[in-house]
Amino acid sequence: MAQHKIILDCDPGIDDAVAILLALASPEEIELVGITTVSGNVSLERTSYNARRICTLASREDIPVYAGCARPMLEAECIHTTVHGNDGLGNVKLPQPAFSLEPQHAVDFIIHTLHAEPGQITLCPIGPMTNIALAIIKDPTIVPKIKRLVFMGGAAFCPGNVSPTAEFNIYVDPWAAHVVLSAGIPQVMFGLDVTLQAKINAPYLDALEQVNPLLKTATAMLRNYGVSDPCLHDPCVIAWLIDPSLFTGITGKISVSYQDDQHRGQTLVAVKPRHLDDDSTNIDVMTEVDNPRLLEMLAERLSRL
Repeated sequence: MAQHKIILDCDPGIDDAVAILLALASPEEIELVGITTVSGNVSLERTSYNARRICTLASREDIPVYAGCARPMLEAECIHTTVHGNDGLGNVKLPQPAFSLEPQHAVDFIIHTLHAEPGQITLCPIGPMTNIALAIIKDPTIVPKIKRLVFMGGAAFCPGNVSPTAEFNIYVDPWAAHVVLSAGIPQVMFGLDVTLQAKINAPYLDALEQVNPLLKTATAMLRNYGVSDPCLHDPCVIAWLIDPSLFTGITGKISVSYQDDQHRGQTLVAVKPRHLDDDSTNIDVMTEVDNPRLLEMLAERLSRL
């Protein structure tokens, strides 16, 4: 039995794709109960399509994929990025999906699964948190049934990547992030503070692409991504579940700036003993990664696919 049962809530995205592959390559540690998709890096239609393409690439058509929210909670349009290419996966040739989307909405799947397995499911949002926020709003009784929230997003002690203060995932839907991160769920944050340290390089990719045909495809995606952002943001979430000793961090109290102003999407973390006099901490914030070990583990795991 795997150590962690997870729902991976994502917006693939090249680094999302690598996170999916890393989870699939680690069955002793991770049981991927389902993938839920959200609008973020690209549109919902495209993220749902890309998630199924990645599962098909790994010959894992048994992984159910549920489409979720096509826009943020309070805006009619979603902000996208061009970092991942026009199609979200670096415009690399990938197989067509060999299976269909599940008919159930992602929000309802999250609610149903948490009730069916209370205390067993770790939620891993690596895109905007719209799906999880709306699940909490629709059925607040799920909150105590969530084992843990392990997410990629935010920038606690460093500048953002879409504004001076905000990271992309939180910026896209700061209202959703506020709902989720203030809900009282045990949570671990992988923000830019640590993910900017998780860097790939050309010699690493040169070696990786020689392993097998699947990794040649994955490497082609990473090469396109690495031109503008050579960091393994989203895979850090899965890597921590596999081996927490790769990372170190601090404990603090988080809040999200959700006004639509110059501070939109800012993640504010107060830390004991500098800022907090009481024990009101509500989050573990990862701040350092052993990048050589991370890259070694990633290569070893992906070679299993």
